[in-house]
Amino acid sequence: MPDRRIIAVLGATGSQGGSLCDAILDDPQGAFACRAITRNPGSDKAKELARRGAEIVAGDLDDEASLTAAFAGAYGVYGVTNYPEFLSVEREQQQAVNIARAAKSSSAAHVIWSTLDDTDQWLPLSDPRMPTLMGGYKCPHSDAKGQIDHVFTDLGVPTTFLLTCFYWDNFYTIGWGPKKCEDGTYALDFPIGNARMPGIAVEDIGKCALAIFRQGADAIGRHIGISGEHLSGAEMAEKCSAGLGIDCRFAPVTAEAYRNLGFPGADDLGNMFQIFEEFEEQYRASRSMETTRTLVPGALTFDQWLAKYRERIPL
Repeated sequence: MPDRRIIAVLGATGSQGGSLCDAILDDPQGAFACRAITRNPGSDKAKELARRGAEIVAGDLDDEASLTAAFAGAYGVYGVTNYPEFLSVEREQQQAVNIARAAKSSSAAHVIWSTLDDTDQWLPLSDPRMPTLMGGYKCPHSDAKGQIDHVFTDLGVPTTFLLTCFYWDNFYTIGWGPKKCEDGTYALDFPIGNARMPGIAVEDIGKCALAIFRQGADAIGRHIGISGEHLSGAEMAEKCSAGLGIDCRFAPVTAEAYRNLGFPGADDLGNMFQIFEEFEEQYRASRSMETTRTLVPGALTFDQWLAKYRERIPL
């Protein structure tokens, strides 16, 4: 269909961008064409996207000019960054500025910026409940995004601000699923206390983004938060027991213990989980299950996600 509007997708070989590429390429309506932007057009993932019908274009988030060229002629842009790759607020924010400027220069009609919360709205730096990191942030990977949202608005870029949440796919992509104990049982150890944590299947992030692009002008200027379900650790453990055929319990570590696990970014994630617990009401209020199912009526519940992906979860 030569008249299909082009969506330029950053992070096309990653989780969020990849899920949007899948949603566009699998869409029976075929209203949009997928332009997959990647630093490495020769990667296996890029080649597979090309095989399925995506246009593969080179682009680098650190190079504004490359993004401007990659966005040329596109109706929409999906902007996402990957903080864990480099653990730098300054670099991530500069990448966001590059996305916004390039989208402005290329006259994109609709940008979705995948953002997160500026936690300073809930927890000032002076609050001693958790350490301040990198000299000025409670939750750097989240604050970096939330504090740069204004650039899109300041530049007059027609933007929808998409708030995502915990990926259930983290269970198999980065090992956050049930951990086997010495007695043969399994445990989930997220430091969230009794809080209910919003979560979502990665595939539904892309489907939600596609639905937002379909809304067009009606979605511009809005903050849209998505979640498949809000579940406590105990509820997730119970569902893991039933869905995975294991004896799973919720045995949370403390946020302080998590901060001290020693891997890069552990302190940031420990603070994140503590925010999920101590600011549960505020965090959950911005991520609506109802909105998600209005966008994607078939969005997966946690039970459905477990049934679909159980073979990928290492036990």
